[in-house]
Amino acid sequence: MRYDLVIFDNDGVLVDSEPLSNRLLAAYLTELGHPTSYEDSIRDYMGSAMHRVHDLVAERTGRRLPADFDDVFHARVFAAFERELKPVTGAVDVLEMLTEDAVPYCVASSGSHERIRVGHRATGLDRWFDDARIFSSQDVGRGKPAPDLFLYAAERMGVAPDRCVVVEDSPLGVRAAVAAGMDVYGFTAMTPAEKLVGTTRLFGNMRELAELLDGDRSGHRGRDRRGN
Repeated sequence: MRYDLVIFDNDGVLVDSEPLSNRLLAAYLTELGHPTSYEDSIRDYMGSAMHRVHDLVAERTGRRLPADFDDVFHARVFAAFERELKPVTGAVDVLEMLTEDAVPYCVASSGSHERIRVGHRATGLDRWFDDARIFSSQDVGRGKPAPDLFLYAAERMGVAPDRCVVVEDSPLGVRAAVAAGMDVYGFTAMTPAEKLVGTTRLFGNMRELAELLDGDRSGHRGRDRRGN
């Protein structure tokens, strides 16, 4: 394979959490007097760390969210995860392939360490990710779209950025990967391809991703990025 490390985003790429969490986020913001639709939440917050929610609400309304906002929101999300969360279809197949081929991989998520672990336990993905493979925006000063998280993950895994490929499904995540100097495969299951500007390649399901990564064994670095 032409990459020495595969870095996965978590929400929407490994666990099918984006519909759950954005539905709950929209409802909670609306409850607090900040009318937000599910579509608004996907557009504004998908792929971002929680500080972006606080920052955008304050910028738009001049009001701060309650001090316990994160705790209340995460309690609702974690309860929904326990009831409903599933792994993204085909994600386990990709992880099995990488493991069998001894290709290093990790997860680098805007979510907290607790959120990542709760989601992985609920879906059974915890067997694939020990602590050494889990990186969160909590580990760095700036979350996506800054490149810090991906660069930190690569450094901790001992791989140069230009030998990494990031698997992302959000515009913010794609921007972060490009800024980090990494190739990025854009997952279009929830995000239209035209919004994932700067991707190296696009794919619509995990079977396609497995084929792309497997086919890249004999590929060559340096192909042009797609401007979709």
